Amino acid sequence: MSFVVYILYSKSLNRYYVGSTNNLISRLNQHNKGKSISTKSGLPWNLVYSEEYNTRTDAIRREKQIKTYHGGQAFKKLLKISTTSGEIA
Repeated sequence: MSFVVYILYSKSLNRYYVGSTNNLISRLNQHNKGKSISTKSGLPWNLVYSEEYNTRTDAIRREKQIKTYHGGQAFKKLLKISTTSGEIA
């Protein structure tokens, strides 16, 4: 089983959301059906970045790291890399 760290974007809120899961498709569907309190107001959410990890611990560690970026240069660089390397799902 693999785990995924993902970044979603809401155009209506102009906001990003960072999370992790072991089933990205199902989790994205939950976000877009309004089943997550933290993303309910920003529908629809689009997947803009993802990374795979072998363990839940590694995925959570990376999720927390990305969240510390607070939209700064490291976060912008991460998103820029994803758009230029074709990693957007």
